[in-house]
Amino acid sequence: MQIGLLCALIPLLPLLGFVINGVGFRRVPTGLVGGIATLAVLASFLIVVSLFMSFPAEGGPQIVPLFDWISVGDLHIPFSFQIDQLSLLMLLVVTGVGTLIHLYSIGYMHHDEGFGKFMAFLNLFIFFMLLLVMGANYVIMFIGWEGVGLCSYLLIGFWNKNVSYNNAARKAFVMNRIGDLGFLLGIFTIINTFGTVEYVDVFKQATSLPMGDTTVLVIALLLFVGAMGKSAQVPLYTWLPDAMAGPTPVSALIHAATMVTAGIYMVVRSNVLYTLAPQALEVVGIIAIITALLAASIGLLQNDIKKVLAYSTVSQLGYMFLGLSATAYTAGMFHVITHAFFKALLFLGAGSVIHAMSNEQDIRKMGGLRKALPVTFITFAIGTWAISGLPPFAGFFSKDEILAHVFEHSKVLWALGVLGSGLTSFYMFRLLFLTFFGEFRGTAEQKHHLHESPATMTIPLIILAILSAVGGALNLPGGGWLSHFLEPIFEGSRQVNPEAFAESTIEHSTEYVLMAVSAGVALLALIAAYVMYISRKAVPASDEADRSMPEQVIYNKYYVDELYEAAIVRPIRSMGDTFYSFGEFAVDGLVNGVAWLVKQSSAQLRRLQSGSIGFYVFAMVLSIVLIFALRFFIRF
Repeated sequence: MQIGLLCALIPLLPLLGFVINGVGFRRVPTGLVGGIATLAVLASFLIVVSLFMSFPAEGGPQIVPLFDWISVGDLHIPFSFQIDQLSLLMLLVVTGVGTLIHLYSIGYMHHDEGFGKFMAFLNLFIFFMLLLVMGANYVIMFIGWEGVGLCSYLLIGFWNKNVSYNNAARKAFVMNRIGDLGFLLGIFTIINTFGTVEYVDVFKQATSLPMGDTTVLVIALLLFVGAMGKSAQVPLYTWLPDAMAGPTPVSALIHAATMVTAGIYMVVRSNVLYTLAPQALEVVGIIAIITALLAASIGLLQNDIKKVLAYSTVSQLGYMFLGLSATAYTAGMFHVITHAFFKALLFLGAGSVIHAMSNEQDIRKMGGLRKALPVTFITFAIGTWAISGLPPFAGFFSKDEILAHVFEHSKVLWALGVLGSGLTSFYMFRLLFLTFFGEFRGTAEQKHHLHESPATMTIPLIILAILSAVGGALNLPGGGWLSHFLEPIFEGSRQVNPEAFAESTIEHSTEYVLMAVSAGVALLALIAAYVMYISRKAVPASDEADRSMPEQVIYNKYYVDELYEAAIVRPIRSMGDTFYSFGEFAVDGLVNGVAWLVKQSSAQLRRLQSGSIGFYVFAMVLSIVLIFALRFFIRF
């Protein structure tokens, strides 16, 4: 089968699933809805696997033109896809993890009255994410970029009878639009500079520009603004924890393999531009480490099981950008892949816990669940071990590779990164211990209904647990498979800055020490969490009076949302109210005034139509006199 048809089918199959379930969600039998949606994504995954297996290891990008799209003057933008090593990796992750989340959703959401609509939205989300990844130019990427933003709004606010959920969806939509404006301005600057938006043409022209070129710096920073919004970096990160309002499969889809990694993918795809703009990479690194530490510290005291994982996602995204800031593009992508495995596992595991606890999400009301939920417990423990960066699971290898590159780049950033790793280990094992160990702290009714989730939910957990355990083999230290596979993607960057891609100067002994330090800090954090929550059986305070001032500040997320509300939202809302009032007074007043004047004038003029012939003769004579008088004065 021709590659063009195969490429077209990859996004079209989820779109077809959306159409079938979306148009007929009230008529398609519930038993078929989940199968249609899941098989659509599974079929796309199988096509991607076939393309991956047949793609030459050292091959260049394959452009698949579908049709002529936009043509304005000298600017031609075809609707085309680009298949290369980077897009294939992302396609595997999106469709593979997406299939497992769809399967999980069958068990988690089948009782919901909007099940058909929910599965249709999931398919549409996958469709737009595939467009984002497969597009051969920035405009198609932007279509997918906006599409996943729209779908996230629909999915976060899926239970739209709850006002707070609607507010969370609106917050995500608005904050993403702020970042998207930067992305859009970046695309306009690319068009103005290179006369094209095709990746191949833009990067080819960019390689002829000098290092530190001002225009490239502006482009890189504008694109990063878009990445900050989509991938939840400071200051555009507050929407992501609130996105927990959506059903748990949505949290897994948004936070694991798809939407939040779009910013990472965009920067890696644009690696030539960022390599040419080292100042932009410095900005990326500073924002990344601030985001990683800020989110990790907030996660220390959160008590909502999904909120802990949400801040963990924000922190892990900071680690990915930290790797990119050191031109460790492969390491960043490696962490994207491993994070997709263990974060999807953790969110789905949290969903299994919430399902068993009758929708309870407060970990202070859980405890001792490992006996009632053995599969969920074992898989969740594997995910926790992986995300904490402890050997030998996947997170250890990807996080260690990032920290090794950062160590060469900046010792300060490395030390802060290790600190963040320790914080991650502490709050994740805190979550594990409070949820699955100790005595049950819920109600008697909850305890009576505790049960393991059905197979449609536990099978994805088991698969993701296996991937979280062995995923590190993708890129073992010393130049693993992933590094060799992605080499062609960074050929342009290697050409403009060979030093950034030179062999590592770190000796093996030093590398082993760095690995030991990172793992040791994570292990110490595990022990600290064990002592506090297992040995001492501590339970987080439920009353504000029981918290110290620093704990209160961290528990309330440093009052960043309140700061935004006071400094941005309220002034803008007040400004809008002022303009609205002015509009009512000036515009409405003018319109209503004209209407009143016409009405009053008409009422007075109507009096002249009295029906008296004498008055009409008098008015006619008076008019003739006035005409003659005016003519006399005008004449002389």
